Amino acid sequence: MRLSIIGSGYVGLVTGCCLARFCRKVIFVDIDENKVRKINSKEAPFYETGLDELIKEVGNKIEATTDIEYAVLNSDASFICVGTPQGLLGEADLRYVYEATRSIAEAIKGKDYHLIVVKSTVPPGTTRYKILPILEEHSGKRFPKDFGLIMNPEFLREGNAIEDFLKPDRIVIGYEDEKSREIIEEIYKGIRAPRVYVDFTTAEMIKYASNAFLAVKISFINEIGNICKLLGIDVYKVAEGMGLDRRIGKEYLRAGIGFGGSCFPKDLKALISKAREVFYTPLILNAALEVNEMQPYKLVEIAEKRLGSLNKRNVTVLGLAFKPGTDDIREAPSIKIVKALLDKGAKVFVYDPKAMENFKRIFKNEVTYCKDAKDAVSKSDVIFIVTEWDEFKNPELYKDKIVFDGRRIDEARIFSKHYEGVCW
Repeated sequence: MRLSIIGSGYVGLVTGCCLARFCRKVIFVDIDENKVRKINSKEAPFYETGLDELIKEVGNKIEATTDIEYAVLNSDASFICVGTPQGLLGEADLRYVYEATRSIAEAIKGKDYHLIVVKSTVPPGTTRYKILPILEEHSGKRFPKDFGLIMNPEFLREGNAIEDFLKPDRIVIGYEDEKSREIIEEIYKGIRAPRVYVDFTTAEMIKYASNAFLAVKISFINEIGNICKLLGIDVYKVAEGMGLDRRIGKEYLRAGIGFGGSCFPKDLKALISKAREVFYTPLILNAALEVNEMQPYKLVEIAEKRLGSLNKRNVTVLGLAFKPGTDDIREAPSIKIVKALLDKGAKVFVYDPKAMENFKRIFKNEVTYCKDAKDAVSKSDVIFIVTEWDEFKNPELYKDKIVFDGRRIDEARIFSKHYEGVCW
């Protein structure tokens, strides 16, 4: 099986490299020539745990191009993995999905049969009522006789994406004809996991509902943590007791400064927007988003209450990525925290092992970037912990320091001069 992957971001590149283990050839397509060059040099264009090694492992099976027609004509199936950024009103911006769809449709005019797999996160109804008509209109072909179509959402956690792809909890397959289902099964035959077979729209909703549930769970434990802090209760002990209940589970019960990244905030807002389209007000989803919007600021509030004022105070921020294992700062709590510190007059020093170059696109000269964690903590006696990288678990970093922790680093709690967690 030969595959083309349209869009070489986190989802596309991980998907293609993982499937290259089981397929004959994978062609990546991206408009970013620098990204294409790096992939062809067997180099990851961004940081994701294990991705550099994986690219080298499958290097003889992959190539990259900016020519989508070439990729489609030289493959048996095309995966649409382009981004669906947030629109002005919170809705999913689908322009890149539609552009990729039109380009694929134009390319398959001269082909006997081709399978199109939608992996981009799109609102319920998009595949059936938007993507399918575009494919038929611009190719002059008819589904399912002339081409196949699958809605196959991704469930990859940044920082754990490769493991999540190769050892998934489930593979969701939205389909409407048997030939398409048989081909996607052939593509995934090397991966053992339960299959969930549904129609296009249900597959799309499974993705949104899954991310929304996890986002709600995070905001829930953060709200419980805010209450616990006022009552003098350790929310992590509460979460431990809750997590042993099989109905609840321990995952996503780590109280802190909230969620970020390219999925949870965007997808939650998109689902809220979709609900508004059908004249429904999603109270729980709105509340989860509101809690998450305010949670990072609580760390700054706690510090200001303790120190009296942050004006002209040296403050070190450890961690900029929204989570460890990635260089992604999209919707990262660090952005809000650093901006709030600057607004209050603090002099801010920052360090992250992977995300500083991305952070410089937002804060170029406003903060001081440090060479490592030890250098960063040497600049001030006030430390904010914002991302739980393993290297921040060094007790030596926190001796004689005042620490405000957003991620529950035990070494900081035990060895610092003064320690306070955001909601514990």
